[in-house]
Amino acid sequence: MMDRILGLDYGTRRLGFAVSDPTGIIATSLETVAVQTDSDACQAVARLLRETGATSVVVGHPLHMNGSKSELALKVETFIERLRGSVDVPLHLWDERLSSREAERVLLEADTSRAKRKQVRDKMAAQLILQNYLDAQTDAMYRHPDDE
Repeated sequence: MMDRILGLDYGTRRLGFAVSDPTGIIATSLETVAVQTDSDACQAVARLLRETGATSVVVGHPLHMNGSKSELALKVETFIERLRGSVDVPLHLWDERLSSREAERVLLEADTSRAKRKQVRDKMAAQLILQNYLDAQTDAMYRHPDDE
């Protein structure tokens, strides 16, 4: 039994949130929160940590395909530093390359309307970020030393 983990897809106007199940195997989308400032964003994270009982946060780190930092990646790093002053839980950056695009693809395949896609894209991206993080933790836990 693990603790719940909060997943976050950071945006300057909207935050997408997801949470893991207590076993740390499945990520479920939670909600999308409109924000105007990083202070609003910090308050939203703190609220959801309280409501979900999560004990850590995984934040998507939007790198370019070549691994260099995007402008948004730098904003995420700045936000993480501010968030450290607001919450007392471990914060993890997770490479989120393609998560928003993947969320969009899944929604298009499900024939979701443009208006509905806009409403759910951010929380679905958070779910994908968190699920990829959880899968990587599980893979690392079960990897045999000879597999290296």
